[in-house]
Amino acid sequence: MTEAVATKTAPAQHGLTAHSDGDWENRVPVQTRSERPTSTDVADFARVTGREAVWKYTPVADLDALLNGELDGSRLPVAVSEAAGVSSSWIPRDDARIGRAGIPEERGAAAAWSAFGEAHLISVASAEKVTAVVTRDALDAMPRAAHTIIEAAPQSEGLVILENTGPAQLSENVEIVVGDGAKLTVVSVQQWDDAAIHLASHYATVGRDATLTHIVVSLGGGIVRLNPSIHLDHEGATGTALGAYFADAGQHLEHQVYLDHDAPHTTSRVTYKGALQGEGAHTVWIGDVLIRNNATGTDSYEQNRNLVLSEGTRADSIPNLEIETGDIEGAGHASATGRFDDEHIFYLQSRGISEEEARRLVVRGFLIEVISQIGDEATEERLQAAVEAELAATSGAQATRGA
Repeated sequence: MTEAVATKTAPAQHGLTAHSDGDWENRVPVQTRSERPTSTDVADFARVTGREAVWKYTPVADLDALLNGELDGSRLPVAVSEAAGVSSSWIPRDDARIGRAGIPEERGAAAAWSAFGEAHLISVASAEKVTAVVTRDALDAMPRAAHTIIEAAPQSEGLVILENTGPAQLSENVEIVVGDGAKLTVVSVQQWDDAAIHLASHYATVGRDATLTHIVVSLGGGIVRLNPSIHLDHEGATGTALGAYFADAGQHLEHQVYLDHDAPHTTSRVTYKGALQGEGAHTVWIGDVLIRNNATGTDSYEQNRNLVLSEGTRADSIPNLEIETGDIEGAGHASATGRFDDEHIFYLQSRGISEEEARRLVVRGFLIEVISQIGDEATEERLQAAVEAELAATSGAQATRGA
């Protein structure tokens, strides 16, 4: 005869009941950037609602084709300028060189990763500084996926400029691998047509005593969302992330920057500067810096500055700093959004400069501080002219309203 054994069940806590949306007890909100789940398979990410922390500032309703649709993953039409020590090739998606710098943290990047057929590989192997310009100006409005790898060999030095113009509906991943002792600058320029949509995730791994300077200039496009993640995962690595952006009426420009210090004696500097004008102009900057427990001797600082030129604009600026060790050289962050500095305007007017021209000079200097660090004179001059054109449009609109 088997004896029945009574079991005692603890009373349920009042109000603690599972919801109908799944595994409630095991669902814990992601608190920090380093805890985000990662995958190269879009099926591992739920459909985007716009309520997620990573998407809540983004106009997701306009991104359905890139987030949920079928993407064309064939080769993009690109042109690469010739430079000694720089090579360009296409490699299959199962190549071992793919996935070294990072993998997606959200659905948009995973959708692009799942869809691309071949990756565009740009290799820099010159001990003397070389410049390569990668031009993409022949796309169309078809939803596309792309994957690019920029690789700098140990002890090499190079500047790679990604030029984006024309129409586009593009979602892409860009991997940047900087070898030991190398010095690499990667510049991504967005001057798309007004209706273009561009989602991009950049991942970088920086070798021992190597330096990466990553520069973003976003001027054109209806929606641009470019998120660089720089992993300083070797001792002595340095990462500098710079950005300049100018949002017009109805334009959404978003940048989410991540610096991950995962080795001793690493250094990072982040400076993003933006200007906004026109009804509905919206910019988003989110800066995450993680200093891990093993990253002793870290020196880090991030800042974002926004200059508002007219009513009806919105600038979201969110700096985050996570420190897991107290043995660091220093860490800090700053964020500011405001209008013109009256003292600067007064100073210029006192020297015979009109108020309109004084305002243009202030904005020009504000953004060109970043643009002037690209290191290619032709690109710098062209982007300075583009900023001038934006400012001229501002002056013309103000004159029309005042007439």
